[in-house]
Amino acid sequence: MNIVQIVFSPTGGTQRVIDIITAEWGNSVNKIDLTNAKTDYNDPGLEKDDVAVIAVPSYGGRVPALAAQRLAGIHGNQARCIIVCVYGNRAYEDTLVELKDIAEHSNFRVVAAVSAIAEHSIMHQYATGRPDQQDENELHSFAGKIFEKINGSDAFCVSALQIPGNRPYKKGGAAVLVPKADKKCIGCGLCAEKCPAQAISRENIKTADSEKCISCMRCVEQCPKSARKVNGAMVSAVALAIKKACSERKSNELFI
Repeated sequence: MNIVQIVFSPTGGTQRVIDIITAEWGNSVNKIDLTNAKTDYNDPGLEKDDVAVIAVPSYGGRVPALAAQRLAGIHGNQARCIIVCVYGNRAYEDTLVELKDIAEHSNFRVVAAVSAIAEHSIMHQYATGRPDQQDENELHSFAGKIFEKINGSDAFCVSALQIPGNRPYKKGGAAVLVPKADKKCIGCGLCAEKCPAQAISRENIKTADSEKCISCMRCVEQCPKSARKVNGAMVSAVALAIKKACSERKSNELFI
């Protein structure tokens, strides 16, 4: 049994969560990075006996459109999968149910689902430092229960899995926080190279194409000079709007 991570994690929070989960299983892990714009996703080489962990962050209660597009091009070959959505302590709304639909349409068999918390990728005051030790303990426990299922008599049972969310899904929002570079920018081009949406041109490195940008903050996180930022006033306004929803610590959840 091979373990395959299929992950969209622009700033690393989602990757941290699934690394905690898959580390508990003790198998070698292969990875398909959905943030890599140069990857051919049409032939991942999955076999029926493989186990995939498909993980995405929740963007406004939905699967990021770019991740959904790339996932749709992967053929699961009836491999079992665990779906994971990671969010910044506000809400994940329709993310898990949408991810389940995408996975099943791509011929995966969804046997378990996890919602997990990581530090908000834009408003870092929400879920700061998470996943923390309490989260790690919960995720280790989840991983143990999932491992028991995928190795047990109901290893292929998918019919009873109930996942929260709505169909039709909530309307997706457009990216409104587009990072730009300040005078510290040295024009190294790392942001353009690493941008999952290819929204940054090397010829105009200090800004980004607002039509392509998905506000994932990869360029902000990767910049070696901390030169890329989003509009502070807009961030403050958004942070205030979600303050109430983010004030109470949310728990990780397992659906199995």
